[in-house]
Amino acid sequence: MTATETAAPIVPDFGDDDTDRKICFICSKGSLDMAYPALIMANAALGEGIETHIFFTFWGMDMINKKTMEHLHFSILGNPATHMPQALGGFPGMTALATKMMKKQIADLDVPEVPEFLELIADAGGHLWACKMSVDMMKLDEADMADVVEDVITATEFIELSEGAQVIFI
Repeated sequence: MTATETAAPIVPDFGDDDTDRKICFICSKGSLDMAYPALIMANAALGEGIETHIFFTFWGMDMINKKTMEHLHFSILGNPATHMPQALGGFPGMTALATKMMKKQIADLDVPEVPEFLELIADAGGHLWACKMSVDMMKLDEADMADVVEDVITATEFIELSEGAQVIFI
C-alpha cells in the first residue's frame, strides 16, 4: 500500500442486527427511586428491539398494585446517595418532602409517572409479571394488579422464561 492509499476501516460487529436478545428485570423494591431504574432500562431495551420482561416480587409489587402504584415514596433514611444528613430523615414530613422533590425532578425531565410508564412499556411489547409467592404472601389477587400485568407466575416459570436472557436484579 502506498502512502496515498488508505486501508478500509475496520468496523467491529457489535451484533446490532441481533434481534434475538432478551433482558429480564427483577423488581424487588417498591420505593420511587428503585422503580425508575428498571422502567427506564426496560424502555430503552424495547427501543432497541430487545425482548423485555419485568418480574415484580416482594416490595416491587407496590409498583403494580392498583392501591399503591400511584403512591410510591422516596426516603432519605439509609440512602447516603442523597447527600443529606441522615438525621433529617427522621423528622415528620421529610419522606413526603423528599418524594415531592423527586417527583418534580422526574416530571421536569418529561419522564412519566410509574403507572403511565408501565402502560408505555406494555404497549411497546414489554412483558410484566407478578410473583405468585408475593401475591399470596400479601393476600392479593389478579384483580389487585394493574391491567398491564400479563399474569401471576411462579419463580420457576420466571426462570424458564428468562432462559438465555440477561437478568438484572433491582
